[in-house]
Amino acid sequence: YFYLVSSGALQAIPSELNEAAAIDGATPRQIFSKITLPLLLRILSPLLIASFAFNFNNFNLIYLLTGGGPKSTLDGDIAGATDILISYTYQIAFGSFTQDLGLASAISVVIFLLVASISLYGIRKSKVLESFV
Repeated sequence: YFYLVSSGALQAIPSELNEAAAIDGATPRQIFSKITLPLLLRILSPLLIASFAFNFNNFNLIYLLTGGGPKSTLDGDIAGATDILISYTYQIAFGSFTQDLGLASAISVVIFLLVASISLYGIRKSKVLESFV
């Protein structure tokens, strides 16, 4: 999906912009950094933000492959080597003998606030919403 959108965005950039920049004496690196990349980021920034949010909460892949393990850490921590926050939260809520649903709920709220704040920062930085106003 990401490939299709990015290739469509590349094809939507008018070739006249690159030709005009080349005539004005811009190098290929300048054409890419000053013309192509800003136009691509305007289109791809919502996909990058959604991809970040999905990867941050990618519980099913870690749980199915390793279950958050291996658990044999040198420090004696309860977090495994492949745990991320969401799989660690699941382990706190449902995986251990002492189920701590309150702590798991608090960690879930922190995860939400973290992902939401980074996503809002990315949306504001990319100025995607200005095109809809």
